[in-house]
Amino acid sequence: MNFFRGVISGQAAGPQPSGAETIQKLCDRVASSTLLEDRRDAVRALKSLSKKYRMEVGTQAMDHLINILQTDRSDSEILGYALDTLYNVICNDEEEEQDENAQKQADDLGLQFTDTFVQDPEHVTLLLTLLEEFDFHVRWPGVKLLTALLKNQGPQIQGIILVSPMGVSRLMDLLADSREVIRNDGLLLLQQLTKSNAAIQKIVAFENAFERLLDIITEEGSSDGGIVVEDCLLLLLNLLKNNSSNQNFFKEGSYIQRMKPWFEVGDDNSGWSAQKVTNLHLMLQLVRVMVSPVNSPGATASCQKSMFQCGLLQQLCTILMATGVPADILTETINTVSEVIRGSQVNQDYFASVNAPSNPPRPAIVVLLMSMVNERQPFVLRCAVLYCFQCFLYKNQKGQGEIVATLLPSTIDANSISAGQLLCGGLFSADSLSNWCAAVALAHALQDNLTQKEQLLRVQLATSLGKPPVSLLQQCTNILSQGDKIVRRGSKVQTRVGLLMLLCTWISNCPIAVTHFLHNQENVPFLTAQISENLGEDERLVQGLCALLLGICIYYNDNSLENYTKEKLKQLIEKRIGKENFVEKLCFITKHELYSRAAQKPQPVFPSPEQMLFDHEFTKLVKELEVITKAVHKSSEEEKKEEEVKKTLEQHDNIVTQYKELIREQDAQLQELKEQVACMTSQNEQLQATITQQQSQILQHKDQYNILKLKLGGCTSSGQSNSQGDGSQVNGLQTEELTQLREEVEELRKQHSLLQTQLGDKDALISSLVSIFFSFLFKSVCTGIELEALRSQVQSQSTEIGQLKMERQDLLRRAEVGAEVKNLSESRAELEKRLDSTTSTVAILQTEKEKLQTDVQESKKEQDDLLMLLADQDQKITNLKKRLKELGETVGKLFLKSPV
Repeated sequence: MNFFRGVISGQAAGPQPSGAETIQKLCDRVASSTLLEDRRDAVRALKSLSKKYRMEVGTQAMDHLINILQTDRSDSEILGYALDTLYNVICNDEEEEQDENAQKQADDLGLQFTDTFVQDPEHVTLLLTLLEEFDFHVRWPGVKLLTALLKNQGPQIQGIILVSPMGVSRLMDLLADSREVIRNDGLLLLQQLTKSNAAIQKIVAFENAFERLLDIITEEGSSDGGIVVEDCLLLLLNLLKNNSSNQNFFKEGSYIQRMKPWFEVGDDNSGWSAQKVTNLHLMLQLVRVMVSPVNSPGATASCQKSMFQCGLLQQLCTILMATGVPADILTETINTVSEVIRGSQVNQDYFASVNAPSNPPRPAIVVLLMSMVNERQPFVLRCAVLYCFQCFLYKNQKGQGEIVATLLPSTIDANSISAGQLLCGGLFSADSLSNWCAAVALAHALQDNLTQKEQLLRVQLATSLGKPPVSLLQQCTNILSQGDKIVRRGSKVQTRVGLLMLLCTWISNCPIAVTHFLHNQENVPFLTAQISENLGEDERLVQGLCALLLGICIYYNDNSLENYTKEKLKQLIEKRIGKENFVEKLCFITKHELYSRAAQKPQPVFPSPEQMLFDHEFTKLVKELEVITKAVHKSSEEEKKEEEVKKTLEQHDNIVTQYKELIREQDAQLQELKEQVACMTSQNEQLQATITQQQSQILQHKDQYNILKLKLGGCTSSGQSNSQGDGSQVNGLQTEELTQLREEVEELRKQHSLLQTQLGDKDALISSLVSIFFSFLFKSVCTGIELEALRSQVQSQSTEIGQLKMERQDLLRRAEVGAEVKNLSESRAELEKRLDSTTSTVAILQTEKEKLQTDVQESKKEQDDLLMLLADQDQKITNLKKRLKELGETVGKLFLKSPV
C-alpha cells in the first residue's frame, strides 16, 4: 500500500525507478494480489500513468486489465479504473501542440493497441456486456472505450457487434439514459457504429432511433440547440444517406412532417450563432438526402409530395426570401429547394408562384436570376441559383414555355424585368461566368422541347441604333465569329464553350433550327476553320464542340438548303478537315477531365470559376449524339440503304404488331369459348343429376305400383278360398249395388291398364333422354378436345410469329418478307375458319341443351300426372273397400262374385 501511495504522491525513497519498471511492478501486483483493495490501487496507479507512459502501459498491462474486466465484475470501481486505463491507451487524442509526425505516431500506436484488443472478439462482447451495468463509473468509460475502438477499427468492430446477440439493442439503450453525459457520448458512439454499414443502419432505425433522435432535437431546442442537436443530426444523416430502406421507413413513419418546425425562423434574423448555422446547415442536408437525385425516382417523388403537403417546401421558400440569413445558409437553402422541386410538377408550379417581398413584388425566379448574372455575388451562390433554375425546368415543359415566352416580342413588358431579359443580359455581358451561366440556363429552357426550340427562333434583338434587329440565334453565332469587340469576348474559352453548348442543345433534333443556322453563310466556314486549325490545349475543347455542332448540322439536316445538304457537308469535312481529324477532335470532348466530373451528378459544383465548363445535361446530350461519328463516315448510298432497311423494318414491325393484336383477339375469343364450354359442361352435369333424380322417382312409382298389384292379387285369391261359406251374405245384397260395384272395379282395372301403358311410355322416354344426354356429353367432350387442339394450334402459331421476329434480319437480307406475310395471312385465314367451326359447334350444342331442358320439363310434368293418377286410384280403392265394409261384405267375397 505504501508503495502505491508513493507512486501516486510522487514521494521518493532512494533511487527513483523508471516508468517501465514501475509499470512492471504494478502489473505484477495486479496479477498476484489476492486482496481486491490491492488490485484496485494497482489499477488506479496504472490509470494515472497511462497517458504519460502510453506505450509501456499498453504493452505490459493490457492483458492484466482485460483479466480484471473478466474476473472482478462485482467491483464497479476497479472496472471503471480498468476501462479508463484501456481508453487512455487506445484513444488517439488530438493535441494542438503536437506536430504532424508525433500525431501520426500516436495514431499508429492507438491502432496497434486496438488490433491487440480485438484479436479475441470475446473482448468486444465482454465490453458490450459491461455496458448493461447502470453504474456511472462503469458505463461511461465503457462507452468512451467502445467509441475509440470504432474510430480505430470501425469495420472489424462493426462485424463483431453485428453478430453479437442484442449487441445493437444494448447500445440503443444508451439514448434512454437519464444522465446526459452518457446519452451524449452514446450519440457519438452510434455515429461511429453506423458509418458505412447498411445492415447496422437498418437495425438502429428499426430500434426506434428516428423517434428518439427527433425527440432529443425537440427537447434541446431544434436549430437553436447546442452540440447535442448537431450530434443527433449527424447520426440521422448516417442512417438515411444512401440507405433507401431507412429513407422509406422515415417517410412512412411521418417523420418528414416533424422536420417543418426546424425551419421556422423569425423576422429578426440578425446575430445567428455559429452553432445555429451549423445545425440549420445539417437540417438542410437532411432534407436533401431524402430528395437526392441519386435516389430512386419513385422514392424521391413520394418525399417531394410529402414535403409539399406538410408545408415544408413553403417554409424553405420563406427562408429563401427572408432578409438577414447568412450567406452559406442561403446557398444551402437554394440547393435544398432545388432538389425538392426537381421533376415534381406540383412543387415547380408552387415555386413559380412565389414572390419576393419587394415593391413591386417580383417572382422569386427573377430575383434569383439577378443574383446569378451579378458578378459581385459569391461564386457558390451563383452556382446554387443556376442549379435551382435547372431543377425548376427539369421535366417541366410548362415552365420552359413560360421562360421562353418572356423573350418573345408579343409578351415583353418594358416596365418590368423578366427572366428572359436577365438571361439575354447575362448572355452578352462582359463577365465570362455570367455568359456561361446564362447560356446553360437558356439551354435548359430548350431541353427535350422541340416547340420551344422553334419558338426561340422568333426572338429578335436590337444590337445598336440604326441597325435592323437580328435573331438570337444569329447573335450567338456572331459572338463566335464576327467583330473585333465581339471576338475579344468570344475568345474567352468559358464564354465560347457556353455558347457552343447552347447552340448544340438548340439545333439538336430540330431540323428547322439547323436550317436557320446554316442559312447564315459565315457559320460553316467559321466552324471548319476552327476545327482545322492547330491550337493549344484549351482551344482543343472549343474545336471539339465546333465539330459536334457541325456534326449535328449533318445528322439533323433535312436537305432543304441546296448548298448545305448532308452530302455536301460531308465532302466539305473530307476536303477541309479530314474525317479522321474530325472524329479525333470530336472525341476529345469526352476525354476531358471536367467532362467526366460534370457527368457524375446534376448539381454544378466546381472548385473555381475557371473550371466551370461543362453542364450535366449537356454530357447526356453528347452521349446521345455518338451516332454523329457514324453519320460522318457513311456515304449517301449507305444512308439510302439504311433508310430503306429502316422503312422495311418498320413495315415488318407493323405487320408483326398487327398479327400480335389478332392473336390476342383470337386468344381472348378462345378463352371466352372455353368459358362457355365449361358453363355448358356444368349445366350438363346439373341435367344429369336431374335425370338421375327423376329416374329414382320413377323407380319409386314402379315399386308403389307393384305393391298395389300384389295387394289386388292377394284380395282375389282370398275371395276364392272363402266362396263356399259366404255365398248367402252376397245373396242378401241388392242386385243394383253389386252391379255398381262391379262397374267401378272394371273401371279401376281399365285405369290400371292405362297407367301401365303410360308407365311404359315414360320408361321409353327416360331411356331416350339418357341416350340423348350421353350423346350431348360425348359431343361436349369432343368440342373440348377440338378447342384444346385449336388452342395448341394458336399457341403454335404464336411461336411461329416469335420465330419470325427472331429471323427478321435474315428475312430482310433475303427480301422475302412478302412470302412470309402471305404465309401468315394463310395461317390467319385457317385460324378464322377453325374459329367459325368452333362457334357453329357451340351453337349446335346450345340448341341441343335447350331441347334437353324442354324434354326434361315435359317428363317431369308427365311424372307428376302419373303420381296424381296413382294417388286417385289408391283413394278410389280405399273408398270401395270402405263401402263394401259398410254393406257388410268382406273385400274377398266381393272379388269372388265379380266376373273378373
